[in-house]
Amino acid sequence: MTITDDRFARMKPYNAGLTPRIRARDLPPGPRWPALLQSIALMRFRHRFVPALHRRYGDVFTVRVVPKGSPLVLFTRPEHAKEIFAGDPEVFHAGKGNAILGPIMGEHSLLLQDSSEHRRARKRLMPAFNGAALRGYESMVTRLAREEVARWTPGTTFRSLDRMNALTLEVILRVVFGVTDEQRLARLRPLVNRTVDVNPVVLLGWGYPFLQRFGPWKATVDNQRALDEVMYAEIAERRAAGDLHERSDVLSRLLTVGAHGSDDGDEAGAGDGLSDAELRDQLVTLLLAGHETTATALAWTLYELGRDAGELARARAAADAGDDAYLEAVVKESMRLHPVIPMVLRHLTEPATIGGRDLPRGTNVGPSILIAHSREDNFEDPGSFRPERFLDGHVAPNTWIPFGGGVRRCIGAGFSLMEGVAVLREVLASYDVSTPADDEPKVRNITSVPRHGARITVRPR
Repeated sequence: MTITDDRFARMKPYNAGLTPRIRARDLPPGPRWPALLQSIALMRFRHRFVPALHRRYGDVFTVRVVPKGSPLVLFTRPEHAKEIFAGDPEVFHAGKGNAILGPIMGEHSLLLQDSSEHRRARKRLMPAFNGAALRGYESMVTRLAREEVARWTPGTTFRSLDRMNALTLEVILRVVFGVTDEQRLARLRPLVNRTVDVNPVVLLGWGYPFLQRFGPWKATVDNQRALDEVMYAEIAERRAAGDLHERSDVLSRLLTVGAHGSDDGDEAGAGDGLSDAELRDQLVTLLLAGHETTATALAWTLYELGRDAGELARARAAADAGDDAYLEAVVKESMRLHPVIPMVLRHLTEPATIGGRDLPRGTNVGPSILIAHSREDNFEDPGSFRPERFLDGHVAPNTWIPFGGGVRRCIGAGFSLMEGVAVLREVLASYDVSTPADDEPKVRNITSVPRHGARITVRPR
């Protein structure tokens, strides 16, 4: 059995075997369909399904998901989100809530760990994403963005999602992995793209391990074996490098953290170096979490600017003036209007009360990003693209939550926004953008992307 096979055998999506049977009368209302149908609706048609449930059942409702009909209770008000984000991390487990990602990300992933393990892992990763580190990465992001934009053909219409995916993948491979060898980059790119482009049916199938011998499930495992082989080779090669302290990429930073004993009174064992498996899991997490999500947000941003000449002119003026605050507001508004991730999940290890509702142990709970970002009482005229709302102080806490919140807020939030601003600045320095046709979201793995790739046409300024 390979390392990859062992990981797939050990990781159990959907909290398999851990969730007690919970009676419907102990939960908020929800549809009575079979769990499989509800799961398909949630995974494939969430942009219609979740708003329909909100209209039918109100601000709190329950969905049952496979394989055991586990309950997922979605909350939609900012005070609900505040309670969940502030909940005791020993009770509100985010790792178990993200278990569907386990087979690919691995047990050491920051997204899958809880309690002291999560604190330890986050502490190790934080230096790679603090302000000084972000300033160091920005010049590389800017250079790669400039090279990408220089390859565009003026007057042609293309899928901005494809170009943003290619760019953010290049950024993450170089910033996180520090890979510069073109042969290794050429091998990594398709493996990562196939990992990202997983059909939701494959994710649902992970609750039934026997499927891993067939069709798309087998292809997913085979791709993971190949990706792991390249990643472990890169880790081994980097361990042998004599210039780790001179490198700024995340992998090199992680190899030096804790290598010389414990510090800062960290938990026992925190001063030990990371194992190859720990490094692999954290790198895959950063790779997947920081690649497609940012690319999708940027594609929607270009799409929205291309639909509104006034907003395009304001963004272009901001780029010329070096007004990064306005450009960041543009990216944030795109992330509000087009959520990439639909919800933020926690798994209750003990009974808890949220929004005045008593919920039993074993329930999965979370704020619905889809609903939070589209509520009229959260955002005036929520269907309009208005970046200014992020500059006029009208965005209340716990209403804009693409990065989650509390102690589990996405560690890469600052990096994502920095990258978005840098890329937008380079695009607008060279081109005007127009959008030839409407687009809509579709589900790809756990994320939502433009169905038609957010097609745009660029013309020299």
